[in-house]
Amino acid sequence: MGLIATVRRRVLTPNVSDTKVAVRGFHVKSPAACDLLETIGASFVDGYARAAEARTPADAEPGLDTVPTRFRGFAYEGAAMGFAVRDGLPFGGGLVRQLLDGAGDRHVYMAYVGVGWAMARLPRFRWASLYAPDPLLRWLVMDGYGFHQAYFRTQRYVHEQYRETDFPYPPGAPHPYANRGIDQGIGRALWFVGGTSVEHVHRLIQAFPAERRPDLYSGVGLAATYAGGADRGELRDLVRRAEQYQPHLSQGSAFAASARARAGLIVPHNDLGTEVLCGMSTTEAAAICDLTRPAADEDNEMPAYELWRRRVRREFGAPR
Repeated sequence: MGLIATVRRRVLTPNVSDTKVAVRGFHVKSPAACDLLETIGASFVDGYARAAEARTPADAEPGLDTVPTRFRGFAYEGAAMGFAVRDGLPFGGGLVRQLLDGAGDRHVYMAYVGVGWAMARLPRFRWASLYAPDPLLRWLVMDGYGFHQAYFRTQRYVHEQYRETDFPYPPGAPHPYANRGIDQGIGRALWFVGGTSVEHVHRLIQAFPAERRPDLYSGVGLAATYAGGADRGELRDLVRRAEQYQPHLSQGSAFAASARARAGLIVPHNDLGTEVLCGMSTTEAAAICDLTRPAADEDNEMPAYELWRRRVRREFGAPR
């Protein structure tokens, strides 16, 4: 590793201790759940560090692909954040584009989320440097931003239920859907804040205003399926507690399936998640996402991303 790469890694990379459950003050359900969440955090930081030291994304890819299958998506998420932060620095630029033009394309969903993490760390005047060109998927940047804020600023975003006003992204006039994307990310983070305890996560959601709960449950369904950490009985309890938000829970689970399938990273807990939350295998849930995916330029009054989510929810019981 060259001197410049070494300095970049040391200066830019977050301390892995920041992802420790005790440091974050998250709920501890069991030693196994704690170990899972900390391994996810360490995988993310490892991906970030590889992006910080690499000359190009292609140089980082071999190392990223050595991360165990279950955790590789989190490493690519961290790498996307690292490259996006470098894009936001003076004389940076083009690294996320290169990542997505290469192996990162398989991990595009996690990469867009990683760009959202970078957004939370960059000053707003540098947000124009962020690369997220797909008008359908760019709302995942909001998801990543929301996850970061709930994970690192838990008191404000989770316990005080803070919500952004006039959020200046995507570029242009503030869009009201931005907060919904952020809430989907907050919902994903609640799975971590609650330590994968269904009872604790449910209690956290119930503290939010009712109009925010559908998007929060969508995020929880995604995290419960993608990250895992709950057994069959706990997932059934999650469905029971979700009540009228069950289609949102299922939609999030299906999106997790889509991300895992595209990246070729399906592992047993993904099938358990979709079996309970969607009533089908990961591959079948991913196929529903493929079949319902709208064209990015489809003429609708709502963002194409929300149209997509609605179509998926209808497959799982939402009124037509």
